Amino acid sequence: MALLLRLLPLALALALGPAATLAGPAKSPYQLVLQHSRLRGRQHGPNVCAVQKLIGTNKKYFTNCKQWYQRKICGKSTVISYECCPGYEKVPGEKGCPAALPLSNLYETLGVVGSTTTQLYTDRTEKLRPEMEGPGSFTIFAPSNEAWASLPAEVLDSLVSNVNIELLNALRYHMVNRRVLTDELKHGMALTSMYQNSDIQIHHYPNGIVTVNCARLLKADHHATNGVVHLIDKVISTVTNNIQQIIEIEDTFETLRAAVAASGLNTLLEGDGQFTLLAPTNEAFEKIPAETLNRILGDPEALRDLLNNHILKSAMCAEAIVAGMSVETLEGTTLEVGCSGDMLTINGKAIISNKDILATNGVIHYIDELLIPDSAKTLFELAAESDVSTAVDLFRQAGLGTHLSGNERVTLLAPLNSVFKDGTPNIDARTKNLLLNHLIKEQLASKYLYHGQTLNTLGGKKLRVFVYRNSLCIENSCIAAHDKRGRYGTLFTMDRMLTPPMGTVMDVLKGDNRFSMLVAAIQSAGLTEMLNREGVYTVFAPTNEAFQAMPPGELNKLLGNAKELANILKYHIGDEILVSGGIGSLVRLKSLQGDKLEVSSKNNVVNVNKEPVAEADIMATNGVVYAISSVLQPPAIRPQERGDELADSALEIFKQASAYSRAARTSVKLAPVYQRLLERMKH
Repeated sequence: MALLLRLLPLALALALGPAATLAGPAKSPYQLVLQHSRLRGRQHGPNVCAVQKLIGTNKKYFTNCKQWYQRKICGKSTVISYECCPGYEKVPGEKGCPAALPLSNLYETLGVVGSTTTQLYTDRTEKLRPEMEGPGSFTIFAPSNEAWASLPAEVLDSLVSNVNIELLNALRYHMVNRRVLTDELKHGMALTSMYQNSDIQIHHYPNGIVTVNCARLLKADHHATNGVVHLIDKVISTVTNNIQQIIEIEDTFETLRAAVAASGLNTLLEGDGQFTLLAPTNEAFEKIPAETLNRILGDPEALRDLLNNHILKSAMCAEAIVAGMSVETLEGTTLEVGCSGDMLTINGKAIISNKDILATNGVIHYIDELLIPDSAKTLFELAAESDVSTAVDLFRQAGLGTHLSGNERVTLLAPLNSVFKDGTPNIDARTKNLLLNHLIKEQLASKYLYHGQTLNTLGGKKLRVFVYRNSLCIENSCIAAHDKRGRYGTLFTMDRMLTPPMGTVMDVLKGDNRFSMLVAAIQSAGLTEMLNREGVYTVFAPTNEAFQAMPPGELNKLLGNAKELANILKYHIGDEILVSGGIGSLVRLKSLQGDKLEVSSKNNVVNVNKEPVAEADIMATNGVVYAISSVLQPPAIRPQERGDELADSALEIFKQASAYSRAARTSVKLAPVYQRLLERMKH
């Protein structure tokens, strides 16, 4: 019964649907931030909100959880102050803000919320005050007193010199002919103002900030008898031009204008939508090498990628940025947008010179540096920003630079600079061919590589792909960083120089004098053919010194017993290819003998069965060879394991005997076989 009572509310909620749950409708980001500020202020009494104030300014913010603990806005320190939440006021002698503000008309409410200058300018017009005091339902986005004071003198003079036209129209543009609360203010919506039905652009960001034509909402939802008042931090003005039209009329966008026309993006920038254009100035284009600029301007696809990398998918006003955030461009790349004091930053750089230029279909920020995406770059340009400059210099010295700067579809396997800490190889025919084998004949993406895949190089080799739990390797070299995909080429950053296979495992062993005794042993054990044919082997190859370190009697006994020798050698051969970059902390590799080898790696030292490897990753067409300094011994069979094996053998013999027992009754030929099985069972 108790369980039924506990489940009853859940059953009712499921039956009646989301509308019947206790949580009610989802709160907007602004309401959530206000709720958090209220929670932080409740120790000071009812209806008290904690706000963060930028030190040395009058700028205040309702706080979310992250900002509360960081105590910073745009990298600047804040102090916490406590004040009445919107719609409440203090009562002398009582704690907190227990009293709701008395409802009055819009005109009176302007004074309550701290917009007395708006009241003053309303008085100067002949028509607006009676409207604000009369019947109806209106919304006014009222500029704060500081907002009016910050207007340029010439703008303010033009307004107050013609109060019944310019000033009246400006104030009416701040008004909507119905009540609009914050829960209705959706991101990207437009409200119709009371001035010529001109649109007011609303943006409601996930961090709780709401902007009105890029002016920040300071105090919201102050109810009046004939509407609602929202306090904002700027005087807003009508917006008439779209993004493309602004580009057309601004002299500083001459190069951008030509680039947009050549790319065909003008249709997008003059159409419907809400975008952010990070608009490069003429100066930004002049900062990059002329060769690079001409190449991009002459390549329609690269040019389009470049411009799309400057367009965000939604309008982003500067006031919405109070900390770092990731935003996606039309190109599909991610930019880190942040702020440092009053300056906006892109990828950590303060390159925005003019912000919040409003258009009918979004907002423009001027930037003084081009944001060139990887997709518009050559391999040379990609490498210049990566830790692979030494390898790229080798390509240039070897006369192979055209492969990295032309329109050839290739993938560059570029070793990290640290690979060459002991020096670079001399440029000769062998080195040049090795470098060509670091260029794959197609433009790849690492996410599409698969285990066992073969890749053709410009040097004529076939390279294999190995996929391990925590690494992705091409032959002996593993990918060390996310790949960068350029206009024609892709850059794979690799952890070492690649060594293409030069023959089978037997070819590798025969070609190295260190393994002459091992080669003889393999031949004696009859394993030569296996190690010459196609396969996937990891061979831990004892050197001559390893065999010579064995006691002479034990070595002679081993070499004189082909069966035991084959068993020992098979224990040195794993049944898959395991390069050192795929080992991780510990891998148990099954040997051809049946037992498992324990292979580990620490501080770039590979160990097998806790014995250090002398040389790793000697690549062969059918496997990989590790040189080791000792002969590995299979683990001794424990008595319990021996008993298990005997039990398994006896069971198999019993099954065979049972089968032959039935058959022997009808076959004279099978009777002797049955007798021999019975003898085996006795033993």
